[in-house]
Formats: sequence, C-alpha cells, structure tokens
Amino acid sequence: MRVLIVKTSSMGDVLHTLPALTDAMYALPGIRFDWVVEEGFAQIPSWHETVDRVLPVAIRRWRKAWFSAAIKAERAAFSRRLREVHYDAIIDAQGLVKSAALVTRLAHGVKHGMDWKSAREPLASLFYNRRHFIAKQQHAVERTRELFAKSLGYSQPQTQGDYAIARHFSTNLKADNACYAVFLHATTRDDKHWQEDHWRQLISLLRDADIRIKLPWGAPHEEARAKRLAEGFDYVDVLPRMSLEEIARMLAGAKFVVSVDTGLSHLTAALDRPNITLYGPTDPGLIGGYGKNQLALKSPGQETGEISPEMVFEHLTNLSV
Repeated sequence: MRVLIVKTSSMGDVLHTLPALTDAMYALPGIRFDWVVEEGFAQIPSWHETVDRVLPVAIRRWRKAWFSAAIKAERAAFSRRLREVHYDAIIDAQGLVKSAALVTRLAHGVKHGMDWKSAREPLASLFYNRRHFIAKQQHAVERTRELFAKSLGYSQPQTQGDYAIARHFSTNLKADNACYAVFLHATTRDDKHWQEDHWRQLISLLRDADIRIKLPWGAPHEEARAKRLAEGFDYVDVLPRMSLEEIARMLAGAKFVVSVDTGLSHLTAALDRPNITLYGPTDPGLIGGYGKNQLALKSPGQETGEISPEMVFEHLTNLSV
C-alpha cells in the first residue's frame, strides 16, 4: 500500500505526524509513504523507516515571486513529480486551503482529510473525497494518529505514540563520551524568549554538575545571544552553524535539554531526550512536548520570565537524566 502525506509545515507539526506513520507501519505491514513537506524540513520525513520519497515544496518561497519564470518552472517540476504515482490513499494532515489547493488537489488517489468541523480551515475539507471528524480537544499528535487510523481503516492504538526516529540516530552517535546538556535559547517570537540573565543564572547553577552546556543557533542575532550567554563560563560551548540533521544528532546525544517553545524542542521530544520546555503565552496542553521525559513549565502569567532559574534547576531532578 502506498500513501501520500501532505503535511508541509511547521517543524513541530511535521514532527507530530511521525507517530501516525509508526501506528500504520504496525497495523498495515508493508505500507510505504511519500511525503510533501516544505523544503526547510525535508530531512525530517527521511528519518522514518516507512518513508520512500520526500517531495519538497516551497510554497513559502514561491509566493514571493509566484509568476516569475524561475518559480513557474519549479512549480511545474514539482507538479510533474507529484503526479508520477497513483496513490492508494492521500492523507492531507495540514487542513489548510493553501496546501489542499496547491498540493492535495493535484495528486492522484483518494483524498482523505478532516471534515468541516475538524480542519484548521474548514474550506480545505472541500478538496477531500473522504472527510473524517477528529475531535479538537486532544493533543496534535493524537489528532493526527486518529486521522491516519480512520483514513487507512485500522484501530488507533491506545498506547503513547512512537516517533520511531531516535533509532535513526542512536546507531550513528559520535564516539564522544563527554556528558553535555543543550540549551535551546532561540525562538521566533519575542514573547516566548527567556531573559538572558535567567539563562546565565541557570548556567551558573550547573557550575558543579560536571557537565558541558552546548548552545546552538540559526541566525546571526542568535549567535550573538549565545556568545553573551557563554561569556565567562569555561564549560559552555557556542556551536557552529549546523544543519537540521547535525542538530538532531547533537540533541540525540544530550543528557538533557532545556528549551523555550520552539520547533527544536519538539525535535528533542521526538528523539526521546529528557527536556524541560518553558512556556509563557502559549498553552502546552494541545501542542506542547509529546513524548518520554517531557516536562512543560508554564508561567503563571503570560511572561516566560516569571519562571525562575531556581525553579528550572529544581525540576531537572524530576527528569530521567
């Protein structure tokens, strides 16, 4: 059985889809998936053993120059590749009009998705042949697992979902016995940040823990912040710029992770690494870290800074580190 998945973004949403593939793998032996995903996240589906083809799409970039000759050529090439296979099922797990109209509509096969009451954008459901009701008041991982089960005709397992990508990295970890933690300090929304003095206080509290702390970054201003956080601490490393695969490999070897609400926090969860995630304005209930040893610290108000370094340090003892 060959199935096309349409789940293009964001990083957390793409990662939250993986446990559904694992459910299907055990329920329907021999099932294989192709996956349409935004080009920036194209490495993620390839980490799951059931995925054969990853079809990168660049809707975010294309829309900046939709009718330019170069972009029209890219869109035509993507469309041709998408139509090469007639699928037994197409599952649109995105639930948006944009992806339904530009991707799902063009693919060959029976199209499944959430119904009018369930989809993030109800109009997207008009592009599907089979529409499924999926209750909204459950974690995003469970919603997607339910959608796959109803689309492919098996009973949704009642056990916790398994991302099944940690094994991809566990056999390829570098022979580095150094014990280290990772602090994911960068996020795209200003109101999700934790103050720099809080990060530095937490680093200071770990001075006698005999552990190195690694600080990744993805943009110049994040590199500058990482250097400020590391200043004066000889056990803190500011990492070089890394690919998503390299970051995943680094996270897979961490003793524990402390993070703000960001896509890499979800990657940490998918890799089964102990993680404390700090939440301010967002509610972790429906889209928070899902997996083993994931602890969400929610600010009593809307400011992440209301979570103290001492509180984070104390909660580190609750993780299986």
